[in-house]
Amino acid sequence: MPNMSQNKVEMPVQEPNVRNKNFSEVALGYTEEMAIEEAQRCLNCKHRPCMGGCPVNVKIPEFIALVAEGKFEDAYHKIQETSSLPAVCGRVCPQENQCEKYCVRGIKGEPVAIGRLERFVADWYMKNGKAATQKPEHNGKKVAVVGAGPAGLTCAGDLAKMGYAVSVFEAFHTAGGVLVYGIPEFRLPKDIVKSEIEKLKDIGVEINTDMVIGKVLSIDELLGDEGFDAVFVGTGAGLPSFMNIEGESLNGVYSANEFLTRVNLMKAYRFPKYDTPIYMGKDVVVVGGGNVAMDAARVAKRLGAENVSIVYRRSEEEMPARREEVLHAKEEGIEFKLLCNPTKILGTDDGWAQKVECIRMELGEPDASGRRRPVPIEGSEFAIDAEVVVIAIGQTPNPLIKNTTPDLETNSRGCIVAKDESGATTKTGVWAGGDAVTGAATVILAMGAGKSAAQAIDEYLKNKDN
Repeated sequence: MPNMSQNKVEMPVQEPNVRNKNFSEVALGYTEEMAIEEAQRCLNCKHRPCMGGCPVNVKIPEFIALVAEGKFEDAYHKIQETSSLPAVCGRVCPQENQCEKYCVRGIKGEPVAIGRLERFVADWYMKNGKAATQKPEHNGKKVAVVGAGPAGLTCAGDLAKMGYAVSVFEAFHTAGGVLVYGIPEFRLPKDIVKSEIEKLKDIGVEINTDMVIGKVLSIDELLGDEGFDAVFVGTGAGLPSFMNIEGESLNGVYSANEFLTRVNLMKAYRFPKYDTPIYMGKDVVVVGGGNVAMDAARVAKRLGAENVSIVYRRSEEEMPARREEVLHAKEEGIEFKLLCNPTKILGTDDGWAQKVECIRMELGEPDASGRRRPVPIEGSEFAIDAEVVVIAIGQTPNPLIKNTTPDLETNSRGCIVAKDESGATTKTGVWAGGDAVTGAATVILAMGAGKSAAQAIDEYLKNKDN
């Protein structure tokens, strides 16, 4: 019999006033009993609406049915048929806007906790899985993947399963992209990312770090002298955006990219064990309303800041951040200053940030994003104390690939132009996907793009032989 409870099985979490002082994972995960109980809420609908919301086509009802029977290893293999990073997806996917959005149980209650179940299955397998990895037989073709973030890793994993020799070229010293430099340890432990990448290596994916494509090798060289039959570009969006207001060059002002990279990838949160100090003041202001802003604010709190404020120019309703992240930030003592926009950053005589001057806003008519446009209220300026300011208003792609590949078309935002959903670019034999094409988006959308590109590359190379 299905479990007809209208509510999800609650996920155990650390207490807010404990977790806001450490970098251990906030959500503690389901027990086996909890997972089975939640899985039994699934009605196993024949038309599978949930799958329509999954960019990587996870066979959701099938894996959940296996969880309900206690067949956790089988459930893992069912997920892995279409997803290369289940432990990651179970933690950072915005399920509420994707698979769970279409769950039938959500009509008269809460949807099935698909993300929590995916996380449980992946974590269970990491601890208990025994099946040996089988390397697919090599088909004689080579594909280069530029960038070891979610898009690149997904594309690499799918191509390796098809028999291609895949070499991934990553600019940083560690593979993972935004999974290691952007998302904090308390949301996505880096051991989890490392474990997922090791599984890709087990099926034959070669990972080359400290390889800045566009400097060490060009795209043309990969396709030429290096002998690759196709290239996928998944270099992400790592170039920070700024507001271009007075005072952004003061000491203590960070882009979210720099702030989170120093903390996450370079382990500033473990100083002095890791020699990466980071300046932190008593008062911190984070500008922005997305998940990156939430991450930056929650990191600042854990690094010892007493007063952390998020300044966002619209209302909470318009915030692009996940509801769960907003809730967790509030629980951890982050203050939200909504309908406010910074106009300048004020500094000390010796060049350090001291205050952020803001103006109050009201919402006007919807703009191109579909959200109501914020309009300044004249004469409503006020100041907030801020020894540290983090600008988290978006990122764009690094121009290196564009500048070194003249026949690769990009748009006005510096994003690579994809001719169709497969990610085919204007350059023959080159595909692109993820944030390098869309600008900053979600991990799962990047994975979906990597998956589509892998299928298209396979089709292209098979047809090329015929």
